[in-house]
Amino acid sequence: METIVETTIRVAEDFWGRVWPFGVTDLIDILIMAFLIYRVIMLIRSTSSGAVAKGIFFVLAALWLSSSNVLRLNTVNFLLGRVVEWGVLALVILFQPELRRLLEQVGRSSIGKVFAQEEEQDELESAITQTVEAYAALSKSKTGALMVFERKNMLEDAIKTGTTLDCSVSAELLKNLFWNKAPLHDGAVIVRSGRIVGAGCMLPMSGNVNLSRDLGMRHRAGIGASEQTDAVVAIVSEETGSISVAVGGMLKRHLAPETLERLLRNELLPQQEEAEAPKFKLSALFRGRKGDKGDVEKTDGQ
Repeated sequence: METIVETTIRVAEDFWGRVWPFGVTDLIDILIMAFLIYRVIMLIRSTSSGAVAKGIFFVLAALWLSSSNVLRLNTVNFLLGRVVEWGVLALVILFQPELRRLLEQVGRSSIGKVFAQEEEQDELESAITQTVEAYAALSKSKTGALMVFERKNMLEDAIKTGTTLDCSVSAELLKNLFWNKAPLHDGAVIVRSGRIVGAGCMLPMSGNVNLSRDLGMRHRAGIGASEQTDAVVAIVSEETGSISVAVGGMLKRHLAPETLERLLRNELLPQQEEAEAPKFKLSALFRGRKGDKGDVEKTDGQ
């Protein structure tokens, strides 16, 4: 017979197994799956694969419904089953460049780096400072410039239209890129996490017919990018040298370099600026905020 101590230990082990059924290997398993799911989501976000993902989800849902006891669509289920079998191979072929880039990123970085943001924020702060310094000089010389600061919406399609780079933002580099005889001066410079990832990139033009006629192609491209993504776009006019910023389809014009820096910091570093008041966000300008210099133009015709 079991002693009281043995019975107590067995009951305690049984209770602990029910309360905390996970072991170390289970935890490792969950972390690996979470990492893989995270990378797949980032892969979909970084490319124009959203429609493809929706199509895959639709096919899988139809396959599940056709095999359910309610519908029992045998022919449809058979055809969809063959589609899924061959679809895996088709997806590997279709997303071969993206999968290769994903594997290269995994090989170059550790799991800790994927979730670390402190280094990115330092680079972003430096990028803002260097951009303001460059824009002050470009404004004086009336040199046209177009920079896109990427946020949550990835701009891989735009980057593919230009020259892919991977370098820190510096004022001298920006002045050279936007020099009117440089080969990449007509396109946009795209910044991701404080680093330049593309130059000479083409942006989608705004389809808004109510824009002011004195806005050139550079401004219309900047507004178009801000309409279709959540990016922050900084522009220097080649005709007047005035500095503008477009966010969410709204354009703020005739900015001083100091105002440009405050605006970029509040748009790109919201967590850092939470404790500071008053905030200077482009969206706040339509709520009657006072004390900020610059003219705001609504691009929705209102």
